[in-house]
Amino acid sequence: MNTYTTEIDVRFRDIDAMGHVNNAVYATYLEQARAEYYRDVLDADLSALATVLASLSIEFRRPVELTDGTVTVAMDVAELGTSSVTMAYDVRTDDELVAEAETTLVALDPDAGEPAPIPEEYRSAIESYHGI
Repeated sequence: MNTYTTEIDVRFRDIDAMGHVNNAVYATYLEQARAEYYRDVLDADLSALATVLASLSIEFRRPVELTDGTVTVAMDVAELGTSSVTMAYDVRTDDELVAEAETTLVALDPDAGEPAPIPEEYRSAIESYHGI
C-alpha cells in the first residue's frame, strides 16, 4: 500500500494576525496535494475533471508558523465508492503531526451535473497505487 506524500512551502501570505497559518489555508494545502496526486498518480489535471468536493473535515493539532518552512501532506484513500473517493490526510512539519483531515470527492456527469461512476482508468490507477 502506497501513501502519496508531497511537500508544500509555507508562504508569508498563509500567515494570519496571530502569526500562524490561517485555518482556511489548510484546505488549500489539501487541495494542492490532491492536484499533485491527480497529476502524479492518475496522470490527470484535477481542474479539467468533472469532480466536486462534497465534504471536508480538518482536526488541528498545533499551529504552523512561517518559520516551519514547509508542511508535508501524506494522503491515502480511505474509501473508494462507485462515484466517490474519500481521502485521509496527515499534515506534518518536522515529522510532527499538525493536522488530520478527510475529504470526499464525487465524480460528476458533466452534462447532467449528477454523480457518475469514477472512470475506470482512474479507479484502476487508484486501486493499483494504494493496493486496494
